[in-house]
Amino acid sequence: MKSKTIKSNIILLITALIWGLAFTAQSVGMKYVGPFTFNGIRFILGAICIVPVMLFFKEDKIEENSKYARAALVGGIICGMVNFLGTTLQQIGLMYTTVGKAGFITGLYIVIVPIIGIFLKHHMGINSWIGVLFALVGLYLLCNTGSFSVGYGETLELSGAFFFAVQIFIIDHFSKKANCYRLAFFQYVTCGAVSLIIALFTEKITFNALYGAAIPILYGGLGSVGIAYTLQIIGQKNAKPSHAAIIMSMESVFGALGGAIILGERMGAKNLIGCGLMLLGMLVAQIKLTKTSKKQIIEKKAV
Repeated sequence: MKSKTIKSNIILLITALIWGLAFTAQSVGMKYVGPFTFNGIRFILGAICIVPVMLFFKEDKIEENSKYARAALVGGIICGMVNFLGTTLQQIGLMYTTVGKAGFITGLYIVIVPIIGIFLKHHMGINSWIGVLFALVGLYLLCNTGSFSVGYGETLELSGAFFFAVQIFIIDHFSKKANCYRLAFFQYVTCGAVSLIIALFTEKITFNALYGAAIPILYGGLGSVGIAYTLQIIGQKNAKPSHAAIIMSMESVFGALGGAIILGERMGAKNLIGCGLMLLGMLVAQIKLTKTSKKQIIEKKAV
């Protein structure tokens, strides 16, 4: 495995860790403020956090290229709008379903991504499909949804998962054409601004409510947005969308482990087996099961 691929995998795994712990923060924050207020403030916080990083890692020679700068702006706006739809549906869905069901349905983007990839003519090896299968079964056992029913909240979460899958492909496209930090900045500003504008007209915002939700909002803004979403863009530069989806689905594992360690929630044997299967799925997806033919080796040397 190439060193760049290993580095990307580690970065995406850290992303999943931060996102996994964010589920609890999002659920707690919703007790004080509305979904648009919560998302709006946390994404604007994320944008503010990345400004110093963006300026410090400025690439003067490359950024003089108007196409390079335009790719960051256009890509950021498109990503921001898609992310707005995904996070809004996820956040509202949490009002009508349990965190366990929300985590399971959101994680279904590991299946949606390869399906979309087929239509975009993205090659996906048999190892990746096996990895998706392991991860999907593990995800179900981990979340332990019990008597599963599909209602309003579940439908919203599934719609959100679709937009998260689309976002992975958008980032895959633009992260190779633009500065990662600028791309992240415009994504956060777009998502945050649209959320806050809607919040001003549909939700009641008070100082006491913001104070009560301060810690969840800070974690959501600094950790989930400022750090994790930026790491996602950096990590996807050298990772296939299908592999990235499987690795980032580990957020469900970290969410469950975080609940057990921080909140004292119990994890049964079924949940632990689910964690193991998801980890196995992530590893299997990185293993090449097909042998390279002599003809392919000659063609690679010729290139």
